[in-house]
Amino acid sequence: MNTEIHFEKSAIANMPSKYGKFKIRAYKEGHQEHLIIFTENFEQQESPLVRIHSECLTGDTLGSIKCDCNNQLHKALKLIAIEGGLLIYHRQEGRNIGLLNKINAYALQDQGRNTIEANVELGFAPDQRTYDVIKEIFKDFGLKKIRLLTNNPAKVDVVEELHIEITERVPVIIDPNPHNEGYLRTKKECMGHLLD
Repeated sequence: MNTEIHFEKSAIANMPSKYGKFKIRAYKEGHQEHLIIFTENFEQQESPLVRIHSECLTGDTLGSIKCDCNNQLHKALKLIAIEGGLLIYHRQEGRNIGLLNKINAYALQDQGRNTIEANVELGFAPDQRTYDVIKEIFKDFGLKKIRLLTNNPAKVDVVEELHIEITERVPVIIDPNPHNEGYLRTKKECMGHLLD
């Protein structure tokens, strides 16, 4: 049985933004389509800034403050625009349980479960993300050394497994608010996120 994953990629286009001038490319992986937003000068850097940003429609687009995703996304784009690098918008909503199940998980969180308990109660692993497309993107962009923008040690492990040298882990710390304090505490205490 052939288990090889087929990736399709778009042309590269310009994407001017409020943070500066970016280039953009899309990758299609099965039914999921991911985005790479990058600065023109990133290839000139020995160790460009890179963020693997997990999709969060409710936070990134609708401005939900139940999580820290929106603030992390925009902080990363600002830094990358200034220093050069790329952001991979990894489209695996709700740690890859999909939008419908993510909202069901939100409803369970409203009843007192934390983010991990809610996913497990719905029959999922605490984190179902896969990273095959990340390997493809790193290979295509010729990345060997990076400064990784993340608080998540699991993403450090993913990059190291691809034999990419992380010259620096750059934290993306966001101040908590009353709506996401419990969420951030769970990320820190149960998932090992480096939030100090």
